[in-house]
Amino acid sequence: MPVDAGLLKQIPLLRDFSEEALVGLASGALERKVVRREVVVKRGDALQFFPFLLDGRLQGVDFTLDGREVGLYFVGPGEFFAEMAVIDRLPMAETVIALSPSSLLLFPKEQARALMFATPQVAEKVALRLAGRLREVGGQRLLLALANPMQRVCAQLLRLAEEGPARGAAGVRCIPAAPTHQEIAIMINSSRETVTRAFQQLQNQEILRRDGSQLLILRPESLEELAAGD
Repeated sequence: MPVDAGLLKQIPLLRDFSEEALVGLASGALERKVVRREVVVKRGDALQFFPFLLDGRLQGVDFTLDGREVGLYFVGPGEFFAEMAVIDRLPMAETVIALSPSSLLLFPKEQARALMFATPQVAEKVALRLAGRLREVGGQRLLLALANPMQRVCAQLLRLAEEGPARGAAGVRCIPAAPTHQEIAIMINSSRETVTRAFQQLQNQEILRRDGSQLLILRPESLEELAAGD
């Protein structure tokens, strides 16, 4: 379906493009809707588009040699993904799936790539996002090296809390739009049942509390001690 150029202004990365560039992008853009657990792009795909998420929630995943799914990162509304494949023109290095019904905007890859490199502010934002993604993956590899599942759960919660604001009393941390137990299990290479047991223990010790779609870490220092194996 045709895409209104005004819709593109809702995407933070595109706000640095000129009006003329936005109209040109909109003319070749496509809107795509996906259902929960649908594969958005698959590892090894040669991308024809630069994808942005309008609403919903996605997760980048990869698979071990024995077929187990390992979570790499999440994608939220207004964010882009597959930037590495757009930059180097190589196939996708991971698979991206929908965690909920989602809407995407797809821009012709070469057109978006040319505009990106011609607009320093946009190129810088993409480079910073890519650098952040690499740091995130590096930290995730260290997390997976922890032998104890409870340590991995606690370390993953601390990583997610780094992205959220402080809330309420001093020291309390918030994880907005908290992942499900299954999504966390995929991130830490564990089972949903193991994550559920860990959450029950943390809630019983009043270290963690669910508040609607959010998770509140009431005692971050205790979570840090558990993550360290103390």
